[in-house]
Parts: sequence; C-alpha cells; structure tokens
Amino acid sequence: MTSTPTSPAAPSATTASWEQLVTVALLGTDRRTPPGCEPGPGAAAAVLDAAAAETVRRRAGLRPARAARRPEPAPEDPRPPLPAPAARRLAMLLADRTGTAAGGRRGAAPDLMELLPQWLATANARGFAAPPEALPALLDAARGRTDLRPAALRFAGPRALWLARLNPDWRFALRGTPGGGTVPPGPGDGERVRRLWGEGLFAERVALLASLRARDPAGARELLASTWATERAEDRLMFLDSLRTRLTSADEPFLEHALADRSRNVRATAAELLSALPDSALAARMAARAVTCVSLDRSLDRAPVDPRDDSRDHALERSPIAPAIAVEAPHECDAGMERDGVVAKPPGGRGERSWWLGQLVEAAPLATWPARLGGRGPGEILALPVADGWRGELHAAWCRAAVRQRDGAWARALLGPPTAPEAGGPGAVSLAERAKLLGTLTPGERADWVAGFIATHGLSEAFQLLGMCEVPWAPPLGRAVVDALDIARDAGSYPWSFSGVMGLAERCLDPAEAGRLDGLLAVPDESEDAAPGAGGYWAEAFQRLATTLRLRAAMARELGAG
Repeated sequence: MTSTPTSPAAPSATTASWEQLVTVALLGTDRRTPPGCEPGPGAAAAVLDAAAAETVRRRAGLRPARAARRPEPAPEDPRPPLPAPAARRLAMLLADRTGTAAGGRRGAAPDLMELLPQWLATANARGFAAPPEALPALLDAARGRTDLRPAALRFAGPRALWLARLNPDWRFALRGTPGGGTVPPGPGDGERVRRLWGEGLFAERVALLASLRARDPAGARELLASTWATERAEDRLMFLDSLRTRLTSADEPFLEHALADRSRNVRATAAELLSALPDSALAARMAARAVTCVSLDRSLDRAPVDPRDDSRDHALERSPIAPAIAVEAPHECDAGMERDGVVAKPPGGRGERSWWLGQLVEAAPLATWPARLGGRGPGEILALPVADGWRGELHAAWCRAAVRQRDGAWARALLGPPTAPEAGGPGAVSLAERAKLLGTLTPGERADWVAGFIATHGLSEAFQLLGMCEVPWAPPLGRAVVDALDIARDAGSYPWSFSGVMGLAERCLDPAEAGRLDGLLAVPDESEDAAPGAGGYWAEAFQRLATTLRLRAAMARELGAG
C-alpha cells in the first residue's frame, strides 16, 4: 500500500516494529505514533505506508529453518473402537454450545455438554478407545473443564499424550501423568520408580506416589520415608496426604514420626490420619484426655422422696431421673496436646477451651464413649442432656469423629430420622454436617434417608444432600424428587429457585423414570399468587428433563450398556 505524503517533510515510521505499528493502529495516531513519526495530519498515511513495507519484509525476510526430526508415530491404542452410533454421539456432545434462551431460560433442549461426563464414565467402564479424529476436540473440552480431565484423559488414551507433546495448549495432559506422559512404572520396574522419584518434577512425584500407594501401600510409604528428611515442608504435606489411600496400622510408625515434624500443618495431618486408626497410640492418648473432660453426672440419677410420705414402704426410696453429661473443657493446651495435633490458637470468635475440647473429642475413638457413659449406645448417648450449654459443641465434635472414623452407627444416630422437625437430628448442626454423615452410610441408606427428608421437608435444602447419593438415583429417591417438583409446581412456587435441583435430576435421575413425567409436560393453570410465567417455565423444564432422560437411555444403548 502507498500514499502521497502531505508535504515533503512527511513523517516516517519505517523504523517501527510490527508490534508497534499494530498498537498504533488500535489506539489511533491521535493518541500514539510509532518511533520516527511525528504527530500531524500525515501520521496516519505514514503508518499505513510503514505497515505495507513491514508486511512485505515479514513475508520475504524469513530464513529457511533446519529440517526438524519427524515425530515418532502415535502409539497404537489396543482397546476396541467405539461403535459407530456412539462415535457420532460423542461428536455431537463435543460440538454442543448450548446457550440460554431469552430471559435467561434454558429452553426445552437438553444441555449436551452436561451429559459428557456421564458419557465418558460409561465409555471408560466399557473399555472403548477414543476415535482419533475426536481427540483434538476432546482435549480442548478437558482443557476448559478441569472436572472432565481424569475421565477424558483415560478415554483419550496414549494418543492424547502423544498429541499433548506437540501442542502447548494440551500440556495439562502431561502434568497429570507420571513420567511426563509416559506409561507409569510397573510393579517390577523399581529402578525407574526410584529414578523418577529422585529426578521428577513435583507433579510427577505426587502422581507416582499416588499410583504406587494404590497398588503397593508399603512400597509407597518406604519410598516416601527414603527422602522425607530432605523434602520441603509444603511437599511433605502433599506427600503425606497420599497415605489416606489404604491407610492401615502399618502406617502408624511413620505417622508417629511425622508428629515431630517442623511444620505445624504436617503435624496436624499426621495426627488426623492417626486418629482415623482407632487402635493407634495417638487415638488412645486422645481418648485418655477426652474422658477427663466428658463424664456422666450421676448427681441427678435419683431424686429424694419426702420421708414424711408414708405411702411407700421405704421412705428413702429414690425415683429415677435421667442423668446428664457433664463437660469440663481443658484449661490449657500443653506441649503433648500440640504434638498430637491439637491446634492451640482458636479461630476468630471461638473460645480457647471449647476449641480444645472439640479437637480432643473429634480425635478420640467413638468406642470410648459407651463405656464412659454408662454402657449406652450412640442413640442413647445423644439423647442425654448436656449440662451448661455444651451440647452443640460436643455433638458437633462427635459428628466430625463419625465422619473421620467412618462409623455408620454413630452417623445414623447423629443424623436422626429424616422426618424429624427440620431434620436436624440430635447432632447434625448444618446441611454440610448432614451431607458428610451421609457419606459414611451405604448407597442404599443414603438414598432412603434423603428420600425421606425430601418427602417431609421438600427440596429447598436438599441440593447438597442429593449430591451425596449414588447415580443413577435409586427409584424411591427419584420418585421423591419428581413428586416434590410436582408439588412445588402445583403450589405456584417461584420456578427458578428449583433450577439447580432440576439440572441435577437431568444428570442423576434414572432414565427409566422418563415415563412418569409425561403427565407433567402440559402448561398448568396458574394460580393468582404464582410467579408470572411460572407455568410455562415448569412445562418447559419438565419437557427438558424428559427429553434428557430419553437421550441418556439412548446413549447407554449406543455404548452397549443399556
């Protein structure tokens, strides 16, 4: 491109780089001019001239590069190929860019990207290999959604790692694999394990330790112990966390050693792991401390009878009254407590003594309490009154202990019946506590408890609880969710407040429940106090739910899992 200068002394921009010219073009010559060009009426023409010359220079000035070595061929994937219908479905899922309809409404069409995790889980369970032509789109999807990465990389297989070495955008696939994307060392490859442990990057070492711990817990622990003294504190903390997998009493000596670590966080994690072993020495020490703080107050076991009352044969007979639990929180946090993981300084708003008490009770084995409290079981213990306002603190600590020790009997007692007022149970102090306690129960028990909760209390607080239930939801739970949604619709409830549960139902409801939704697809008559447009939204949402369930059923058939 050329232009006629406005004067013989037209400004020049020939010394400007391409990046400088682009910046000037974006900002305008009124705000900025490149080096060698004076502001004025001819600046714009000078910039264009310089850009034209620089374009030719960039195209013609390239030097031939040395021929690079061709990459090795992609490795073969021995897994069976996807059936053709499933491959077409995968392409549809990866290409979907579902948006919301006008006004923020999602419309009646299924959200295909939200079904991709479930599709990947089924494909992995069936052992299929990813189609080579789908790998770029699959890696792009995993790059944008970290929750997809484990399943996507497992499905993509070795060819995805080969591609990741050629494209910096996909390097995340290498970071999550021991050895930079190579096959993890096998059980008999001890020399390679030691070399990778000694020379690998931190992410590679974490992945290696996790992989080794899953198949050889003792070998992983010995590998960690071999370099423990030379590791950084933050690395020791991450490595120690790997011992949660297949934790046994054989890990106790190493964890006891970690209690003397220089890092407070490492000490706390070691203490937490030891307290999850009810027979450990730390658990015994914490139990000995906790029982000095919690006892049965028998001063109210029996009430005296008036000796002037001769209506009974024995004037001094006493009538039974339920005892109470007495609490005497620690008065100090000594060095032994701190070594065993008790954090001395409480968070803001917490008293020191209650903070110390909670940590002691949480770490003590739950088997300690029946013997300490009159031979009572968990339910009977939780039914006892607690003196001086310590009930909430004590029960909350028992909640944390039940979760840490995976004690189903205590979890059931703490949850209480789902039909209880507010479903608070005797000890569950929040939805988060209830959700954690549910995690200690079997999948069937979780589903039954949450179904009872929804049938009694509706869906307003059920979202977090539903997330703890196995997918697909058991039939009683699925029916409870659909019935509660139907009740909310008939009551004229504000429909958008249930969008989260509706989205969860699309992914978790058993596809066999689709037929039960046919009666909910029509637009209902709206009551006077209903939210404007609520009927149409509910019909649209139920239509999307039914369509999504039928689509999930078709996906399962295509993958041979129907």
